[in-house]
Amino acid sequence: MTLPSTSTTARAIARVSLPLMGGMVGNLVMMLVDRITLARYSPETLQASGPAVFTAVAITTFFTGVAAISRSSVAQAFGRDGDDAARREAVLGIVLGVVLGVVLFLLAPLIALIPRIGGQPAHLIPLEAVYLVWAARFGAVMVLNVSLASYFNGIGKTTVPLAVGLVGQAVDVVFTVGLVFGKFGLPELGMAGSAIGTLIGTLVMMVGYLLFLPKGFYAGFRHLVRDGWSTITGRVRFRLRRGLAAGGSAAIEVLGQTAFVWIAAVLGTVALAANNVILSINYLAIIPIIGLGVGCSVLCGNAIGEGDYRRIKGTIKVTLLLASCYIAIISFFQLVTPKLLLMPFGLDDADQHTVDVAIATSATLWTYSLTFLFSMVGSAVLESFGLTRFSFVTRLVFIWGMSLPIILWISVTNPGDADFLPLSWIVGSVFEAIIGAVYFWRIRKAVRGRENHLVDPTTAKVGAEGSAEAEAAQ
Repeated sequence: MTLPSTSTTARAIARVSLPLMGGMVGNLVMMLVDRITLARYSPETLQASGPAVFTAVAITTFFTGVAAISRSSVAQAFGRDGDDAARREAVLGIVLGVVLGVVLFLLAPLIALIPRIGGQPAHLIPLEAVYLVWAARFGAVMVLNVSLASYFNGIGKTTVPLAVGLVGQAVDVVFTVGLVFGKFGLPELGMAGSAIGTLIGTLVMMVGYLLFLPKGFYAGFRHLVRDGWSTITGRVRFRLRRGLAAGGSAAIEVLGQTAFVWIAAVLGTVALAANNVILSINYLAIIPIIGLGVGCSVLCGNAIGEGDYRRIKGTIKVTLLLASCYIAIISFFQLVTPKLLLMPFGLDDADQHTVDVAIATSATLWTYSLTFLFSMVGSAVLESFGLTRFSFVTRLVFIWGMSLPIILWISVTNPGDADFLPLSWIVGSVFEAIIGAVYFWRIRKAVRGRENHLVDPTTAKVGAEGSAEAEAAQ
């Protein structure tokens, strides 16, 4: 079998990844509107938004990460046996998504207690708590949305999540602004309004996904029931084991960023305010390229399902090239026009020291964007192999065992000195580079060994029998 050319690979990546990048850009706009709105509402919501939003994202990311493992299962099934097999995997993923969403919804009262144990200033605790209660609710809907989107992403119909996402994100933006400030005839709810706006947007997305599911899709639930309770629970347990590691890996990454927000507060209120702004700017670089990483993972999963491991190397190379071009453009603006990027996030009302620290830190962001690219793509490809546990352990060791302790040491030895914030970002970049190198080493080994850790023993026998019957028929 002849390997596809670079141009063919690039077109395949563009077809799958560009809609995903568009959806990520929509998520970015939604997130930036959320942060800008809270920054403009009051100094208190500006300070509370960083810890509250990152805590919410970390918790939601764990649950959505567990549900998202279905994307790789669908991609492999589609590459191996086509759409019917992909639907069966997607149905199982939706069942898992519903269960996870209910669990997250019920955890809302406990999640609201987190600010009380996080050492936050007393006047910010109620603001963070009310946001987190609603975040658990919109997070529960997000989990179901991820399981629904996994079907479309896994078969390469990424324009559906793009269309659904853009509509939901537009609704989110309108309701977030309206509910925070009390515009468009809506009540003024401040911090809570931001989260409620997100909940409304995610509910719109859920309806959109349900409407786009193909005719006959729901019959898959009847087939699943016919498999019997023991078979269903066995398949759910198998996928949950892979998903828990994937969700854990994604969550500890975001938790690391959340811990970084708290650690930055040790450097003083100037560093905290500057870092909250810098985090938003960093999203401009890293969030859109996550779409490329997901697209790369889908195409690698299709290749693994087909047994054509040779395609994986070319897919990864082209993905890295395309993402590097995007990072180069964003990095140019971060280095040359930092004020243009920073001012919309509340710095026009900040003191000069905060502005200076934010600008100095902005000059280091290109290092994090570049190294994050390799760790992110590496993690996505490992997931397509089912190597989620390796990804989780690697990130746990290097981020929580090395990177964050070093950053904490820098902060506690220089309390109140915001000028050390850029150094903290550089340390984070170094360890992202190390993680990326380890991930790519493991990918190379998996390709050589033709590994596939997503083969469900519950269904492998059925697949083997089907293949034998097909060969006999020929």
